[in-house]
Amino acid sequence: MPDDTTTRWTVSVSRDTDIAVRSFLAQRGMKKGDLSRFIEDAVKWRVLDQTMAEARAGFADLPPDAIEALADEAVTAVRRARTAR
Repeated sequence: MPDDTTTRWTVSVSRDTDIAVRSFLAQRGMKKGDLSRFIEDAVKWRVLDQTMAEARAGFADLPPDAIEALADEAVTAVRRARTAR
């Protein structure tokens, strides 16, 4: 039963997609209730993929050494913040 931290969605997919996903889950011993977890995981990965694509596009005009310098700077800042605790 859903709790107050979940939201119910009503989605429509093609019959082929429905059969493919349910077959995939069944082959792995998953039950009907696992469909929600599967969809949530798929959505999270898709959002991450789109976010990364947007970030990459934002840095497309920078040379690789400038991107590496930015990454090094960010890692150094995080490490400093962690050791300062």
